[in-house]
Amino acid sequence: MDLQTKALHFGYEKGIEGAMAVPIYQTTAYEFRDSEHASNLFSLKELGYIYTRLNNPTTDVFEKRFASLEGGAAAIATSSGMSAIFFAIANAAEAGDNIICAKQLYGGSLTLNTHTLKRFGIEARYFDVHDTSALETLIDEKTKVIFFESLTNPSIDVADIEAITEIANNHGILTVVDNTVATPILCTPFEHGADITVHSASKYTTGQGLAIGGIMVEREGLVEKLRSNPRYEHFNKPDVSYHGLVYVDTNLPPYTLRARLALARDLGAVLSPFNSWLFIQGMETLSLRMQEHSKNALELAEFLESHPKVKKVNYAGLKSNANYANAQKYFKNGACSGLLSFEVESLEEAVKIVNATKLYSLVVNIGDSKSIITHPASTTHQQLSEQELAACGVPSGLIRISCGLESAADLIADMKQALES
Repeated sequence: MDLQTKALHFGYEKGIEGAMAVPIYQTTAYEFRDSEHASNLFSLKELGYIYTRLNNPTTDVFEKRFASLEGGAAAIATSSGMSAIFFAIANAAEAGDNIICAKQLYGGSLTLNTHTLKRFGIEARYFDVHDTSALETLIDEKTKVIFFESLTNPSIDVADIEAITEIANNHGILTVVDNTVATPILCTPFEHGADITVHSASKYTTGQGLAIGGIMVEREGLVEKLRSNPRYEHFNKPDVSYHGLVYVDTNLPPYTLRARLALARDLGAVLSPFNSWLFIQGMETLSLRMQEHSKNALELAEFLESHPKVKKVNYAGLKSNANYANAQKYFKNGACSGLLSFEVESLEEAVKIVNATKLYSLVVNIGDSKSIITHPASTTHQQLSEQELAACGVPSGLIRISCGLESAADLIADMKQALES
């Protein structure tokens, strides 16, 4: 089934009412048929709905539909993209462990991995996505996750997914790929060896900046990588918090199952049914929108590359870009999403340009149908030092653009007047 068809139909069976739109099950809990039914649900002898912190019929459609787009086995929706990242890491690692992360990451991911996880006793080690050979020197017996973005935000680098996952697989380590910017429409990391993907559904999935949410997806067959793997004993031993359940011994995708029964249960960072419904609406047009976002971004990038005030343009769809080869390898039809960035001479010049635009909205979000402009060094990455900014590819003169669905000619005209004002 084609992705566009899946986005419209997968995971939803119409009830007796025949409702075309997925209903919103705005409920906290669900009535059991009797005590035996309740007991069977809690023991996983039967599958069904218990409490919306664990599962919900509307959210269930969103999870199944999104997993089908990624080519995954199962998914769990979370209250935000950051919650999805935290679930993906906390599901594998504990105090005393380490994770290896790309230097080129979204600012929120950098602070989570470097500072917040440190307080949980989890160490973050960093590598450059363009130097995968360094990975081998960072791995030890306590390494539990290698985390990177398929298309980085805001440095706009394309990771060599196969090179990274090959190293991880040689050591039996899980790979987690943030696929937010590319979306499963443009890039499917599971086809290139990745184990887990995470997304901020607040971005392209909703498409109009309507809701906060995230999702974590598990690939088919991940149980075999976890089974008897000494790095992940907690998947192979009885979970005393859930009546001795051994996750690899169930017939359900184990990574998602544990995230639901342990992390969602205990932390409660789950998606509301209404937000799930909004994301379902966004998914129906996702494949169409990603092509238009990509087309507009390429035209704007080509204009910026020709402008004398612009030092550098970061967009993997440009043939002159160092990431072009990887983009052609990993991105479908060469479409490279709507996110780009460009560098001008100084922080002062960047701020002047941002303030001079009229059509672009100064917003710290991406993936909206309306175009967005951001100065990362003073906003999303403000908490980083000069050294950290340089390391993750965010110089002070960098401007990030999330190309919307306006006319490309209008976007270029507004940027031209901002650059020359």
